[in-house]
Amino acid sequence: MAIGQPSKRNTEPRIIEIDTKRILGRQQDHYAVIDIGSNSIRLVVYDDLSRAPFPRFNEKALCTLSAGLDEDGNLSDEAISAAVHAIARFHAAAKAMNVRRIDALATEATRRALNGSTLVETIRERTGLETRVLSGEEEATYTSYGVISGFFQPRGLVGDIGGGSLEVAEVVGDHVGERMTSMPLGTLPVKKLMTENVDTAKKKIDALLQQNLPPLLTDPVFYAIGGGWRALARVHIAMHGLPVNVVHGYEMPANEARALAKKIARMSPEQVADLPDVPGRRIDTLPASALVMSRVLRNLKPDRVVFSAYGLREGWLYCQLDQKEQYRDPLLEGAQAIGLPTARVPEFSKALGDWTEGLFPGEAQSERRLRLAACALTDMSWRDHPKVRAIESFLRILQFPFIGISHPERAFLAVAILARYGGKVDDAVKSATRELLSPSELRRAEILGRAMLLGHRFSASVPEILRQANLRIEADAVRLEVLNPESVPDSDATQSRLRQLADAAGVAGAEIVSGGVPAAKS
Repeated sequence: MAIGQPSKRNTEPRIIEIDTKRILGRQQDHYAVIDIGSNSIRLVVYDDLSRAPFPRFNEKALCTLSAGLDEDGNLSDEAISAAVHAIARFHAAAKAMNVRRIDALATEATRRALNGSTLVETIRERTGLETRVLSGEEEATYTSYGVISGFFQPRGLVGDIGGGSLEVAEVVGDHVGERMTSMPLGTLPVKKLMTENVDTAKKKIDALLQQNLPPLLTDPVFYAIGGGWRALARVHIAMHGLPVNVVHGYEMPANEARALAKKIARMSPEQVADLPDVPGRRIDTLPASALVMSRVLRNLKPDRVVFSAYGLREGWLYCQLDQKEQYRDPLLEGAQAIGLPTARVPEFSKALGDWTEGLFPGEAQSERRLRLAACALTDMSWRDHPKVRAIESFLRILQFPFIGISHPERAFLAVAILARYGGKVDDAVKSATRELLSPSELRRAEILGRAMLLGHRFSASVPEILRQANLRIEADAVRLEVLNPESVPDSDATQSRLRQLADAAGVAGAEIVSGGVPAAKS
């Protein structure tokens, strides 16, 4: 097992709590990874080394190291020079940003080149960086930890297509399984195969897959990583005019993904260029990526394909964290990082999370994390104009780069925050979320949002006042039980918000009570 990887599966309960003091007390310490791939070299600077890091800078240089390999298997002087030039720029930019730590990782092209050590030594001489050349097994492992980092307890097979190779490994919740492989099925070698004959390329790809591809023995899910495969997701999203344009967490039935991949695999560059939202840099290699996707799905036969923006770099970052930090929930960490520092009263999110704890009987862990994430984001738009707070929050959350969240969960959060700001769950909102939320899920999101709105209004966003009341949704009425009504008198605004919650819950009554005796009725 490579240095820095988790040594064993963490069996302790997952940490899903709002922790205001920890979040507000954390000092950002910028961290960077330079990924030296077969087709491109990329620098990503993260805000800090944490469970839900936000990229603050991202730049890619197309150096095509694989294309710079000669017949003897050596990188040409031109390829080395281009790579070192790009890395020197990245190093200078990162240092100017006061990045505390820069890790350089090299993958398939560098490890395959007979003179890969020359590239590593030249990088060291020019920048002082020590480049770590990953083995195929390490590349597959760190990529899989990227999926573990970016999703909520994923189970299935992870596939990462790069310029030179395809890595496949198994993920089971919070650890990487034993089955993994690395195959020379990156976009560049497959593109070369396709110039000879597409049918011949299929046979050669299938032979490698049948010999090396591990069986799908966990959940029938294939997690797809790599720019070429993310481009397929972008095209599919644009073709269907979907309301969420975020690739990370986008899910497709495997038969639809394969049908699209088969179609694109036979397209000319001109036809690929006409596809909606296709990245310009992927036009020449997208048919090769599509062909590999088609053959992988044909061999694995999963039910679903889930696309991931997290891969090698994020997996490497995840493995630098201590085990306690690794086991924090990625969605809640991101929601706290965004919501708490900008809130009027940061401590109110924790109080609101506690106050809504009994709102949904039998709440599952996966549901609780969504509720707490909504509470963490509850004051994210207080500076906006009242007329736009609801809809702007809704649209922002639909597209925000959260991790550890599926598209349906993203829609749930968006509706909850819309309702928290008093927005109407009207036909436009229902239309935008129809393919993502069932009617009962939509209703649940609105109930949560109206409950948060009531909590804010009753307490003036003061935790001590909120703790003076309990909220109960019962068969005949929604009841706000005020423990000491003399110290916290009710208001018309409170009664109005209580009525909105009752309407969302579908119950007739809405009462403010004290000691079991109604103090006000609306």
